[in-house]
Amino acid sequence: MTTTAQRLLALLADGTLHSGAQLARELGVTRAAVWKMVGDLRELGVEVGSVSRRGYRLARPVELLDASRMREEASLLGRSLPDTLELHFLIDSTNDYLYGEIPPPHGTPRAVFAEIQRFGRGRRGRRWIAPFGSGLTFSIAWTFAETPAELSALGLAMGVAVAAVLGGLGASDVSLKWPNDVLIGGAKLGGVLTQLRQEAGGPATIVVGLGLNLALPDAARRAIDLPGALPATDLASGIAGELPSRNAIAARLLLGMADALGEFGSRGFAGFAADWGRLDALRDAPVQVLQGDTRLAGTARGADRDGALLLESDGRLLRVFSGDVSVRSGRP
Repeated sequence: MTTTAQRLLALLADGTLHSGAQLARELGVTRAAVWKMVGDLRELGVEVGSVSRRGYRLARPVELLDASRMREEASLLGRSLPDTLELHFLIDSTNDYLYGEIPPPHGTPRAVFAEIQRFGRGRRGRRWIAPFGSGLTFSIAWTFAETPAELSALGLAMGVAVAAVLGGLGASDVSLKWPNDVLIGGAKLGGVLTQLRQEAGGPATIVVGLGLNLALPDAARRAIDLPGALPATDLASGIAGELPSRNAIAARLLLGMADALGEFGSRGFAGFAADWGRLDALRDAPVQVLQGDTRLAGTARGADRDGALLLESDGRLLRVFSGDVSVRSGRP
């Protein structure tokens, strides 16, 4: 994607109609070049509409991510964002990008945001679908000076941090579904993905990715909703009043997650366990856990200090570290 195409998108971001001739003049290119760039944007999933003989427009206005605006939003809170903040227009995966980079110094977050993420991933290799301009996809790399003993519970702690930020933005009925789903009203708002990178005898670096729906178009919501999966929702549906600026939300989430990484390094999961229990969407619910061809049934009893799901089944308390969990409508 060329810089000129990104400039074209910035011109179209207001959602109003722009003639091909006007766009060509402002970009210093031919109308044919504008037509080609529009095609390139469409191939990336950007909904650029056209009106015969009148021009082009986005399906809806979009607030593009802007690092300077994120920094301004942080400054309004008396905070500053890390110098290592990166903003990519197009990337395959923010998690994979950071995972392949040199680890940051311990205690210093390195954050990467993406306007368009082509191959974003959720848990267990699933694809995270993020329609253009409708949410946030970003990752943070963090190096611990000493590997926390409860590192396997970090994903739960990051969910708590995200929930706290959302609550501060006015979201209600936020909960967390083990191990990594963020919910509003029982529907899926987003998810956390953690990847550990550790050299033998060296410090541990964690990459934490977050995908979060802010304002989903109806067509995108239908595409995301799959049979047997939690219904999708967005932040706009979970707060009273107007949705805050996309860049303001990004800044607050980055600050909240970076703070939580620092706290986890010093206190482990202990500093988050009580909040996790309060937010646990599965607590005392009849559930089933699918692990490959194995299906476990029982009652969810929270999570332990290592992040394992506690499953009461046939009079035993099992520790479950992986699997797909769903609430059973009735007992077998």
